[in-house]
Amino acid sequence: MGDMDPHIFAVAEEAYKQMARNNKNQSVIVSGESGAGKTVSARYAMRYFATVSRSSSNAKVEDKVLASNPITEAVGNAKTTRNDNSSRFGKYTEISFDKRYQIIGANMRTYLLEKSRVVFQSENERNYHIFYQLCASAHRPEFKHLKLGSAEEFHYTNMGGNTVIEGVNDEDYMRETQKTFTLLGLKEDFQMDVFRILAAILHLGNLQITAVGDERSFVNLDDKHLHIFCELLDLESDKIAQWLCHRKIITTSETVVKPMTKLQALNARDALAKKIYAHLFDFIVERINKALQFSGKQYTFIGVLDIYGFETFDVNSFEQFCINYANEKLQQQFNLHVFKLEQEEYMKEDIPWTLIDFYDNQPVIDLIEAKMGILDLLDEECMLPQGTDENWLQKLYNNFLNKNPLFEKPRMSNTSFIVQHFADMVEYKSEGFLEKNRDTVYEVLIEILKNSKFQLCANFFQERPLLSPFSSSIKVKPAKIVIKPPNKQFRTTVGNKFCSSLYLLMETLNATTPHYVRCIKPNDQKLPFEFDSKRVVQQLRACGVLETIRISSQSYPSRWTYIEFYSRYRILMSQNELSLNDKKQICKIVLQRLIQDPSQYQFGRTKIFFRAGQVAYLEKLRSDKLRQACVVIQKNIRGWLQRKKFLHIRQAAITIQQYFRGQRAVRQTITARALKEAWAAIVIQRHCRGYLVRRLCQLIRVAALTIQAFTRGFLARKKYRKMLEEHKAVILQKHARAWLARRRFQNIRRFVLNIQLSYRVQRLQKKLEDQTKENRALLERLTHLASNHSNDVELIHKVQLDLEKLATQKKTAEEKEKRNRDDYEQRISELENRNSELQKEKKELEGKLREKTEEMKDKMDDLTKRLFADVQREERQRITLEKNFHNQKQDFELKIESLKEEIKTLKEENDQLQNQLQEELQIHAGLKMEVAEFTNQAKTIPELQKEIELIQTQKMDVEKQLQSQKREMREKMSDVTRQILDSYDFADVRSRLSTEDLQHLNEDGELWFAYEGLKKATRVLENHFQSQKENYESEIDGLNSKVEHLSQEISHLQKLFREENDINDSIRLQVARLTSENMMIPDLKQRISEVQKHKKDLENLLQEEVAKNRDRMEEMADRLHHNMDEEGTRRKVLKVQNEIYTKEKEKLILADGDFQTTKDLTEKQREMAKETKSKMWQDEDYLIMENTDLEEELDKKDRLIKKLQDQIRTLRKSIEKDNDVPISTAQREYIGMLQYRKEDEAKIVQNLILDLKPRGVVVNMIPGLPAHILFMCVRYADYLNDDGMLKSFMNMAINGVKQVIKEHVEDFEMMSFWLSNTCHFLNCLKQYSGEEEFMKYNNPQQNKNNLKHFDLSEYRQVLSDLAIRIYHQFIIVMENNIQPMIVPGMLEYESLQGISGLKPTGFRKRSSSIDDTDAYTMTSILQQLSYFYTTMCQNGLDSELLKQAVKQLFYLIGAVTLNSLFLRKDMCSCRKGMQIRCNISYLEEWLKEKNLQNCSAKETLEPLSQAAWLLQVKKITDDDAKEISERCTSLSAVQIVKILNSYTPIDDFEKRVTPSFVRKVQAMLNNRENSPQLMLDAKYLFQVTFPFTPSPHALEMIQIPSSFKLGFLTRI
Repeated sequence: MGDMDPHIFAVAEEAYKQMARNNKNQSVIVSGESGAGKTVSARYAMRYFATVSRSSSNAKVEDKVLASNPITEAVGNAKTTRNDNSSRFGKYTEISFDKRYQIIGANMRTYLLEKSRVVFQSENERNYHIFYQLCASAHRPEFKHLKLGSAEEFHYTNMGGNTVIEGVNDEDYMRETQKTFTLLGLKEDFQMDVFRILAAILHLGNLQITAVGDERSFVNLDDKHLHIFCELLDLESDKIAQWLCHRKIITTSETVVKPMTKLQALNARDALAKKIYAHLFDFIVERINKALQFSGKQYTFIGVLDIYGFETFDVNSFEQFCINYANEKLQQQFNLHVFKLEQEEYMKEDIPWTLIDFYDNQPVIDLIEAKMGILDLLDEECMLPQGTDENWLQKLYNNFLNKNPLFEKPRMSNTSFIVQHFADMVEYKSEGFLEKNRDTVYEVLIEILKNSKFQLCANFFQERPLLSPFSSSIKVKPAKIVIKPPNKQFRTTVGNKFCSSLYLLMETLNATTPHYVRCIKPNDQKLPFEFDSKRVVQQLRACGVLETIRISSQSYPSRWTYIEFYSRYRILMSQNELSLNDKKQICKIVLQRLIQDPSQYQFGRTKIFFRAGQVAYLEKLRSDKLRQACVVIQKNIRGWLQRKKFLHIRQAAITIQQYFRGQRAVRQTITARALKEAWAAIVIQRHCRGYLVRRLCQLIRVAALTIQAFTRGFLARKKYRKMLEEHKAVILQKHARAWLARRRFQNIRRFVLNIQLSYRVQRLQKKLEDQTKENRALLERLTHLASNHSNDVELIHKVQLDLEKLATQKKTAEEKEKRNRDDYEQRISELENRNSELQKEKKELEGKLREKTEEMKDKMDDLTKRLFADVQREERQRITLEKNFHNQKQDFELKIESLKEEIKTLKEENDQLQNQLQEELQIHAGLKMEVAEFTNQAKTIPELQKEIELIQTQKMDVEKQLQSQKREMREKMSDVTRQILDSYDFADVRSRLSTEDLQHLNEDGELWFAYEGLKKATRVLENHFQSQKENYESEIDGLNSKVEHLSQEISHLQKLFREENDINDSIRLQVARLTSENMMIPDLKQRISEVQKHKKDLENLLQEEVAKNRDRMEEMADRLHHNMDEEGTRRKVLKVQNEIYTKEKEKLILADGDFQTTKDLTEKQREMAKETKSKMWQDEDYLIMENTDLEEELDKKDRLIKKLQDQIRTLRKSIEKDNDVPISTAQREYIGMLQYRKEDEAKIVQNLILDLKPRGVVVNMIPGLPAHILFMCVRYADYLNDDGMLKSFMNMAINGVKQVIKEHVEDFEMMSFWLSNTCHFLNCLKQYSGEEEFMKYNNPQQNKNNLKHFDLSEYRQVLSDLAIRIYHQFIIVMENNIQPMIVPGMLEYESLQGISGLKPTGFRKRSSSIDDTDAYTMTSILQQLSYFYTTMCQNGLDSELLKQAVKQLFYLIGAVTLNSLFLRKDMCSCRKGMQIRCNISYLEEWLKEKNLQNCSAKETLEPLSQAAWLLQVKKITDDDAKEISERCTSLSAVQIVKILNSYTPIDDFEKRVTPSFVRKVQAMLNNRENSPQLMLDAKYLFQVTFPFTPSPHALEMIQIPSSFKLGFLTRI
């Protein structure tokens, strides 16, 4: 084949030989531009396979396979400007072979029929051939009933202006098409049904649609073509005429019929025609596949791919786009097979090879099919109800223009785009892309066609899965996957279907061995014998043929593995070669012996590679060897057969001789006596044998009779037993059925009684629920007042007792005071003298301390003056100053140590004296305290008496209210019980219920379970009260522990005085460290002044704490006494609560007794118990939430304390190092950079981005610290002027942020944290970019830190896009968290008194998927908003961005609430409007609390606020209508009318809105121009803007916390 000219038969023969030789599936891929001859080439290839593999059977499968081509060409090919027989669909034909490699069947798969050609053709183009063939044969008698004419008479066939092809007779082709239908076994009835549908499509195209104004159209019922169309398809003409010009819109509450314009009606007609033709085409292909179906098992197959070629016309639309996309995929498959895989194989096998460059079209395919590619954006726009071609094209411009070199925009057009394909640059018109991709037909028309009496047409539109007839035999998945959508809104698009089928085609081709046929078009004018060399070379270059020639001249097209080579060519090996163990070595030796030229083959690692022709040479040697062996075998077999034949003839001759000789001997020995004896023996044998047979027959007869008698008796007995059992069974069935009927009747009666009881109990339950709620509120108030009253009574009683005790103590104290006063005065005078002496000594010591500190200050001033005076000689003077300062510091420390020792001795003496004073003054102080307490209590007595009187009056009022309510409750309960007893006769029920029914009730255990449930409820309450008691006791223990803690704090305060001297030393060391470390003189001034101020403050604190230490001791003692008093009052409160609990327990026990008497209220009591449990659980959950919040706050405080402790430790360590290590003299100024190595980039991204947790970050860290650290690293790369280092770091940082966002896509805190850091990073890049518009916000020091060498504006754009992406996901996370709370909190939850429990009349209580115990409230929404706000503030999110996020959330709350209000009539009432306005006021208060009034979030709630006002306002007079039209400016007319129609009164005092009033309002709103859409778009996103906010933090002062694990970064 390689030595001959290219021919289609040669390619087909190669595919057939490889299939037979290797038992592998093959594919013949015919490709080329439109009009290059692909269809004819595929037809010849199939003809070759049919001729070579013709079977001996009479099925004529080969003829059927070839007969499928004319049919598919008739219904799928058409004339274009480039080709008279252009395939307008793709076809992949699998020809199946058996083990003998004979054709047994075939299967055809089609791809993307160009349906738009049915209703539109360009100039000089035609529709599909079948239409013109049908029109050309219209005069034939069998087609008279179709009422056709010439092709020029029909709109769908005369749009191109040319209905004839030169040299083509459409009538003859029609006869050939009918013959092929007959050959495939498709009868004339089927053919006429197909032609009937085709004729109906032509008549549908001639149907006239007339416009009525600008918004309506109609079809004349007398239209001739309308009647022919409906007659051919058995449809009702009036329905077709109506629904071609109208469409039905179905909403949740109503169905609207909307008229269509003339253009819309024409589009609907064309869509219906395309839909019918597409179904017909699929049906014909399905019937062809059934005709080619085979019964046996497929062994191998050869696939022939005839698919549309690369196309470019004057106007290219969706079909050309898909066609060129398919050709891109085929070209990629060709490149993959010929270039990539071939060269990769050589590299893998270590074959010496030089790589050949070729055009790789993967970028074009990514542009089309990748995520957010052209097709993905097209599907996304199709999903939008308001999607248009212009919006889709704008998205393409935004995503790809100037970003992808393969995508361009035409200069003179805004409705087109250009794609650079592998073959040429193609311009596509965007008009019609969405409509063709959606491929939608109105449902009403589909329903009409479904109900057609023409069975074939009706079957087209039935929802049924299309199963491939070869699903069991063909191993490759079918290209057509029929996906039934879950509902009508989620149909798969044409582009999506085409991508999936194309993917399966590529999978099939990759699973087979491909053979390529490249069809080259000689010229573009369709002229014979014209060869355009430039055009041909362009095609050769585009399809990669030139590179193929290069690679084929250098490559090794044939290859065998060592095992395959050994197994196939083992016959050519000698015995010596086969004796070796290494098969690889054997193959090398054999090849060196057989092929003398070593350049004709190469040995790889696992394969042997041959140049072209070498395998054929080896095959020739193998066939010669086999031929010689066959000759030897034939020689031996033929000799063996001849010898076998000779031996057989010899044996036959011997046998014949034997019989002949025996017969001759018999004739010679026979006589008359021998004949008589023989006859007598025969007679004796006859009589003997007859006797024996008669005897045997008699024995058998007797045995048979005996068996029959026993068998008949057994059967008779068995039949009798069966009849007896059936009779007994009938009796049992009679009694059982009667019992079952009675039981069924009893169950029904019991069920009816239960329903009656449950209904009455529910009515009682509703009344009791309202009263229990009021009782609970009163009980809470009563318990609160009782507790206050008991506390006040106890306080009064205690005060009286204290007064009595004090009176007695006063008398005794006065007597003791008279006795001991003289002694005390003497001792006090002595102690005061001693104390005055000690105070004088103390003042002297303090004076010395002050003198020393003043000396220290003077020395520090001298040092600073020297530093400021000698700036130029700073380094030398610094060394001298440090030495002097160090010596002075040592002297000063020695003096301080001596002073410390003196102070300690004085303190010890002072403590001894103070102890003596305290022992002597305890009694005196106690008396003073008692007198003071007595006087204070005497002052508070009249106030307490007034409060007691007020509390008593309140108590009397409350008791009166309670008594009146109890009376009302008792009266209501008595009335309810009377009504139940009157309406229900217990005696009658008991008489009706039998003992069995009563037992059944007791067996069911419903009453017992209710009783047990109430018992359990009381036990739960007791446990709850006990747990509360234990909690109070634990709180008392906690107070005791607090007292102990206060005592420890007192001791700690005593230690503070001792530690102040150490703090003095640390301050001095800090001053020394700061002067040694910093070079900047202004910083030195500031820090020294700060240290001096801090030192003065500490000295003042020392003096104040020494003076106030005694006062603190006295205050602590007072607090202890006060805490003890509070503990006593709490214990009394606990006792009162326990008493209340015992009373409630007694009430429950009484209720239990009442429950036993009134069995009818069992279910109600059970529900009450459940409610109490649920409330207890809610209280527990609330306490748990509060505890968790407190724990989080404690954790934050612990972190802060730990951080401060770490800073103190680091300061102490640095001070110690400064004391021990000599200070370095060559320290430099920090310039706001972080030095890193390029190898550390991954570690930076891992530790700073991927592993960083927002909660693990230090609480008081500066906002956006990770962003500042990243920018300091960027500054270092800019400082080095290293382009590669900067790009790699920026790319890794951006990718790291993307990865974090991808991994934590639902984590709100992580989204908020990285949105803030991304914005800070972007602001840093702008602030230090060196541009004037940003530099004006910086100070001079910050302007020194600007970037020097690189412009990072591109990365700013990337970061801006990334920030927008994070912001959108951030908003989605917040919406997902808050959306389930909106409807329950804003609409369903009722917080206003008097509204709860009220429902509109005629509505049932709406069931909710959320349990009532976990229902969301308005507080839930506010808590969630507060959580969002605090998280964003903690993460340092920009205030403007925070306001935008809050605005978006408020818009979502308003939109979801308003949409739910539109859909629920039970919520459209006056009182619900009050509740909504109350909830809106809560939201506005939240905005004021957070200082967010200026974020325009309040305006987003304006539609909801106006809807609430509309529910509350009067709706009767004309003035009311006028006010509604003037006030409700944010609501559309549709929304206002919807609310008025849905308004439902709650009680009899309100009235429904009259239709006349609604019409008045509607008339006033007609002039308003707004959207006709009812529902608000809850998914709408406001445009986000990222404001530029310069960072106030200096880069030089930023330090990296140790928790970031970035110790390998060094500050420069």
